[in-house]
Amino acid sequence: MKTLFSFIFTMSFITAQLTAGQIGDQFFNDTHSFLKSNVKNGLVDYGAVKNDAALKSLIKTIAEAELSNASDATKQAFYINAYNLLVINNAAQAYPLQSVTDVSGFFDGKKSMIGGKKMTLNKLEKDYLLKPYGDARFHFVLVCGAMGCPPITNFAYTPEKLEEQLEMQTRLAINDPIFIKANGSNVSLSQIFKWYTNDFGGSTDSILKFINKYRTNPVPSSAKVKYYNYDWSINDTAQRVSSNGSTTAAGNNSSRYIVSSTIKKGTIEAKIFNNLYTQRTGSQDNLTNRSTFFTTSLSFLYGLTDRVNVGISSRYRRVRNDLLPSNVLDVFGSSAGEGISQRQGITAIGPQVRYAPNVNWPNFSIQSSFVVPVGDDLQGNESAPFIDWSGATWWTQFFNDFSIGNSFSLFTEFDILIEDIGRDDSNRFSTPATLIFSYNPTSKITLYGLGAFSPLWQAEFDYFTQAGIGAKYQFTRNVEVELLYTDFSNKFLNQTGGQAATYNLGFRYNR
Repeated sequence: MKTLFSFIFTMSFITAQLTAGQIGDQFFNDTHSFLKSNVKNGLVDYGAVKNDAALKSLIKTIAEAELSNASDATKQAFYINAYNLLVINNAAQAYPLQSVTDVSGFFDGKKSMIGGKKMTLNKLEKDYLLKPYGDARFHFVLVCGAMGCPPITNFAYTPEKLEEQLEMQTRLAINDPIFIKANGSNVSLSQIFKWYTNDFGGSTDSILKFINKYRTNPVPSSAKVKYYNYDWSINDTAQRVSSNGSTTAAGNNSSRYIVSSTIKKGTIEAKIFNNLYTQRTGSQDNLTNRSTFFTTSLSFLYGLTDRVNVGISSRYRRVRNDLLPSNVLDVFGSSAGEGISQRQGITAIGPQVRYAPNVNWPNFSIQSSFVVPVGDDLQGNESAPFIDWSGATWWTQFFNDFSIGNSFSLFTEFDILIEDIGRDDSNRFSTPATLIFSYNPTSKITLYGLGAFSPLWQAEFDYFTQAGIGAKYQFTRNVEVELLYTDFSNKFLNQTGGQAATYNLGFRYNR
């Protein structure tokens, strides 16, 4: 009887543990199958897993897991897989997504049920892995959903192979020339080594010692160390794979807030660019007149595919001609007064297309817009000033940019611009070219200098030039603001001693 009672008690205990979700081979097998199906080249197919039943089942298992009797190896393997699966699940629920940082509190605010306890991803990482086990190799297997992380594997971490897997992934990351950029006595490291310095020994020397433990070609112990900007763009399979096998953001700007790239399929981009142009003219010795144009250009694009975007653009203008002394902001005031002529209105609207023609040229695209005039007699008459061209405008722009080191880039633009189409006495043809040299002191701030030259190809050759400075600030991965000032000149202003400048304020939203 005692033996029977003991058997029943034991079986009841086992049943209770299984009911509570004791972690075993099934979880690791299911995780392996899920990752094998949805991870390719270190990237996740977030669109495919958004409503995936297998992922939902794994998240449920993670929530109900019972680990009280699990070995350390089982706990570590479970928590690593749980972290990576929760990142995938949370990102997929917000997809389409440019970056996990777009989701408020993604790491330190949003809580998930893990083993019967509610916690954030940061708490899981720090309190259940880093603190109790003190293994810096975790940083190379915990994947935060960003391109800056070591790539996520398409297999599960298991208790039996965990040591081997930790060693392998650490070695792969540290020998990856994209993750650690070594050049002679200079080395650029991921921000991971800076954020978690204490996990790697607490000093630059200890970081290099850790790295050299795994490097095939050791970094000199006297190497000059710096940290490159972390790439928080999402590790999505929408990323392109170049001919040499490396992943790039070809055809989309999930990590580059520049106009050179198209936007991803299913996303939108809205831009408002306000340009305030003012010029003072007269004679070489006496400037007497002011002309001011305020233009708001509004464009909207939709990602039809990762490489083809379609949308619409429009133009609103206010213009004011008056006598000096006057203020550039008077264009926003009343038109009453002697010698003042003023006008405003929506002046043009039409379709716009942006295209990334070559998957191996990740930062090259072509944008073309065709706008038709809105309103009557836009070019003015005796009682109303010029506000815009009375014919259509066809504007094709070729964009490209180049990275220079870790913090600098060069943007180039070449345009073909035909204005006032359909009017026999006009059809203005010009080919503007622009260079922008940018510096990124942080991941959110861009400072830049701009230079532009635009020849006007007509019977009497004309041109204009611009030079200026600007700045962009990234409030979030979705919202950007831009300020720009330029000094403007053309043939007429140079001949008469006139002066002109532009003041610009732009906003960009991408989602």
